[in-house]
Amino acid sequence: MNNKGTTLRGSLAIDLGSTTTVVAFQAENENLIKLLDLPPISRTAGEIPSLIWQCQDQVSSYFFGQEIEDLQLVEKKDQNLISDFKRWIGAPKEKRQGNDFLTPEKAGELLIKEIWRRIPKNIEVQRLVLTAPVETYKEYRKWLHSIFVDLDVPEIALVDEPTAAAIGSGQAGGTKILVVDMGGSTIDMSMVLLEGGEGQAEPIAQLIRFNGEDLEGISKQVFRGAKVLGKAGLRLGGQDLDKWILQYLCPKAKQTNTLLKTAEKLKCRLSNNELSETKNLTQQVISNKKEAIDKLNLSRLQFEELLIQKGLFKTLSKLLEQTLAQGRSKGYELDDLTGVVIVGGGSRIPIIRKWLLQKVGHEKLIIPPPIEAVAVGALKLTPGVTIRDVLTQGISLQFWDQKTNQHTWHPLFFPGQPWPTTKPLEIIISPSTTNQLEVELIIADNKINDIQEVIYIDGIPTIKNNDEQSISRIIPWKDSSILIKLDPPGIPGEDCLKLEFTINNFCQLCVKGFDIRNGQEVIQKMIGEIR
Repeated sequence: MNNKGTTLRGSLAIDLGSTTTVVAFQAENENLIKLLDLPPISRTAGEIPSLIWQCQDQVSSYFFGQEIEDLQLVEKKDQNLISDFKRWIGAPKEKRQGNDFLTPEKAGELLIKEIWRRIPKNIEVQRLVLTAPVETYKEYRKWLHSIFVDLDVPEIALVDEPTAAAIGSGQAGGTKILVVDMGGSTIDMSMVLLEGGEGQAEPIAQLIRFNGEDLEGISKQVFRGAKVLGKAGLRLGGQDLDKWILQYLCPKAKQTNTLLKTAEKLKCRLSNNELSETKNLTQQVISNKKEAIDKLNLSRLQFEELLIQKGLFKTLSKLLEQTLAQGRSKGYELDDLTGVVIVGGGSRIPIIRKWLLQKVGHEKLIIPPPIEAVAVGALKLTPGVTIRDVLTQGISLQFWDQKTNQHTWHPLFFPGQPWPTTKPLEIIISPSTTNQLEVELIIADNKINDIQEVIYIDGIPTIKNNDEQSISRIIPWKDSSILIKLDPPGIPGEDCLKLEFTINNFCQLCVKGFDIRNGQEVIQKMIGEIR
């Protein structure tokens, strides 16, 4: 790197994490990627605890990251500490847990803008690269765009975390990778086909802004895409394991931030590969009231038995099978994968690595640096890969079945369908009655009941499994009925309309239709956003 007084121009990556946020910088015309130290909010170079402390006497005054731990604020009043907010960004409001002071989106905005404010003055950011979880990619992208809409930076690009992790682990374009991301608040599994190889263009990140021009909302962008072949995720992560440990050791204790931090340290020590299974580790916690020192004792074997008892590996197996099944439906088996990449703090836990080795084999497992792999991969993907994401639920169209003489539902797109679509889905419509004057289009979600979910009982995350056979549920879209006039009137059995359904870059269902009899275009409409 250049001297401190020299201006460095280049790309900055911010990977907002549930427990740790990573900041990395790459100067132009240099291969070296540097983790930035931003005192006093950095724990180590590039790593910032994802924490915010709201000062009680000044509503608009905050502390961030490591300065909260250095001031020992974690041990004070819990309601002033905002943490674990990333997992709820983009999540439905009725499913959110956490602090009442700030919304998850506002908390994330405050931390990211504090990071931006502390970027050294000798660094000129020409391109900002951000990462987004694959589970809530659309909502996350909209949120990030709203934060940086007024930011003075020529280019802003977005990369999904699994693809960035694959690139950050050293994988090249043209490879097929399974990425297992064991984060602080989520588990994400994605089977990803990285574009490139054999002389083809390598993947780049999705641009939100280019050359100072805002590209959000412009649908004519042409991207080279990394295709997500299958994915599955669950809002369960390392912070939930801390709660399990504390509940196991102190079932009657209130789960304060101080105790949870102690449980986290104990978990990290138990993740040391050199530790024997039966050796007991002790982590001390100081009570503020009496300055009394309590001890939390746990062995590796007890920790592993706890994870098994809580159903973690049953859950991981289901997520893996769901991801592989989606890939299988597109012709890709586990044996076709170049490698399996595991990242995130949870990747350090030996029993999780052992479980994955048993599932995929030693020759496929790739373990890059667990924390910074995503940020490093994001910079390598710059200036930008659009992700052809996949639907997590199906979409159906209502039609009249002449055989049964009743309305029924015809699938348009199934779960696992990549979007945006590369070509339209064509449907031919025939009238059901003599002299029919119009055709009504009614769209519905075709949901399959969740195989598992995480529910909170007295604040403790609990995996709820549904072992029954999956059941489809048809949920018609509200206020989405579309009428198409027929001129001349239709005749039963006569092909009348050709409808072309597509999904655009914003996961919106669009339709374009023609009257087959005269070639006239009868409709071109965005029906609605696929939820």
